[in-house]
Amino acid sequence: MSEAMERPRAAVEVLDCPIDSLTMDQTLAWCLDACRSDRRASILLTANASHLVDMQRNPQLRQVCLAADLVTADGMSVVWASRLLGRRLPERVTGVDLLTHLLGLGEQHGLRVFFLGSKPNVLDRFLAVCRAKHPRLQLAGWRDGYFPASEDEAVVQQIAASRPDILFVAMPSPFKDIWCQRHRDRLGARLIIGVGGSFDVLAGIVPRAPPWMQRAGLEWGWRLMREPRRLWRRYLFGNSRFISLVMKSWVAGRLSRQHS
Repeated sequence: MSEAMERPRAAVEVLDCPIDSLTMDQTLAWCLDACRSDRRASILLTANASHLVDMQRNPQLRQVCLAADLVTADGMSVVWASRLLGRRLPERVTGVDLLTHLLGLGEQHGLRVFFLGSKPNVLDRFLAVCRAKHPRLQLAGWRDGYFPASEDEAVVQQIAASRPDILFVAMPSPFKDIWCQRHRDRLGARLIIGVGGSFDVLAGIVPRAPPWMQRAGLEWGWRLMREPRRLWRRYLFGNSRFISLVMKSWVAGRLSRQHS
């Protein structure tokens, strides 16, 4: 394969991670171009605050983020951090919103999609929703995300045999990000997108925060209220670490400008 899709414009750096300064509409246009391309499979990574924190201590995830063909801001905290650091991102482009829009565009443009991830019962409900809302969407195939490492090769071959235009991967990070990068040239897809827990949301199993909370960047608070035992440690320490890293980067930038 030849090289993957080129970045549409210079990315801005947030905690040393290049994030593309694109709106949702621009990102969707890039995705459609990637699906029409005969180049190497393109990877779109949606980076949230947790990604940016984890890549500081996980060299493998860091390399995956740097190797992605497009990186979007999956959360208002990343957008706000970019603005504080003087490198403004126009808006957030989340995995669940991308999935929602691309299902409609996929139906409209005759794209073949493959769904990988979630528990079997969640995937079944998600597929039922997709068929009801997008009856003309071409489903290349699907597979739940609960398979042992011994079946890894079989999953790769199943996806490759289906020749999807878009592969949506709904598995936890950093596993999904590393898995997609490791197998990108063998999956037979034109575009690979990690969408986290989006299948659960669109299946109606995990309610999404109200629109006003989404706009205010408070989706994390909504999730914390719904699953406090599972998420309190992640948000308490993860968010604190993210804020600390952003403030250190801001101070370093100020000092650098003063001495230049």
